[in-house]
Amino acid sequence: MSTPVRRGRTLRQRLIGFITNATTRLRGAWNILTTAQNALLSVLATIRPGPSRGASTRVRAAVTAFNQALAAFDRAAGGFTERWASVDLPLVYREGAHLMLERADRPLSRFTWTARHRDAITTTSAQYYADLINRIREALRRARAFLRAAQEAARDPLSARVDTAALRRDHPLETVVYGNNARHPVAAWASAAITWQAVTTANTAAARTALDELGTQFVEVRDGIGCGWTTHEDEDKANRTLRTVQDALAHPTSHPHCVREFLPRLDIAGRTDIASGALL
Repeated sequence: MSTPVRRGRTLRQRLIGFITNATTRLRGAWNILTTAQNALLSVLATIRPGPSRGASTRVRAAVTAFNQALAAFDRAAGGFTERWASVDLPLVYREGAHLMLERADRPLSRFTWTARHRDAITTTSAQYYADLINRIREALRRARAFLRAAQEAARDPLSARVDTAALRRDHPLETVVYGNNARHPVAAWASAAITWQAVTTANTAAARTALDELGTQFVEVRDGIGCGWTTHEDEDKANRTLRTVQDALAHPTSHPHCVREFLPRLDIAGRTDIASGALL
């Protein structure tokens, strides 16, 4: 018979599978956008600017194709986000709950979608759905700004040619813009965003399951060496500490690509003499 540790590894592998598959699908949606930009820039690189050239058949066709690609990107990225929030994240939540139960050597059938579990995944899914939709809207806004700039450059009678390098530099659709205006490659952002959402969801489920199904107020934290509790730089280090379930729910992860995991501590259920954050 499989041990809880071995079954736990299988569950973690399924979680990794969710992350890998979702990241690939999200990057694929964004690839529609970058491919369309490359195609339009390729057409512009072959024309001479001017009023007539800007309205040429080739330019009009390229603009039409770009607008069609925007619609395709919107459908693909939006469809991904709807499935991720409504189907995949609930499955990730359940995997997190199962992993906690396996680590406590409890049968998988012990997990059910109670009202508290449903409330937790509803709140989490709604937040992450909004985050991704806002990112998609920002990408569409930037793509339309690029299209306007490209059309203006094609109509410029004073330019010997369209400066496609400048258009690409000023409108890098293969990047996303963070709150500090820093640009990051879509591939890096997609991996970080999906991993953050999946690990946070799974760890939220684990912490909630520890309290509701296992009846313990404490979890043991496994994390990267040197990783802080609230942020990576936090002086309060996370690895091999005991945390209350309430603290675990407040900080299921501390940074993108966080490897934090929670283990059940049934042996100290009901103890009141242990401070959250105590080292093992």
